[in-house]
Amino acid sequence: MSTSEAISADTGEKTGWDAVRELPPSAKLVAKVLEYNETLTQSQLAEETLLPPRTVRYALNRLEEEDVVESRFSFSDARKRLYSLAIDSR
Repeated sequence: MSTSEAISADTGEKTGWDAVRELPPSAKLVAKVLEYNETLTQSQLAEETLLPPRTVRYALNRLEEEDVVESRFSFSDARKRLYSLAIDSR
């Protein structure tokens, strides 16, 4: 167990996949799709998961709150954001 894992275990704070387990099924699905497809836009996630865009947005917001997803602007289209998983895939 690393120091950060020991600290989060002591404080009751969940990180990584433990945090994802507490989220709604849509957020779990989005996290799994990002695990297999390194970086995707919101519309690509909606296409891959077959979830409505609004549900994908909600899932991404929940994942960002738990710091398990990172987002950045797309260089090819600044109107879009690219999302990637910020936790180790185990």
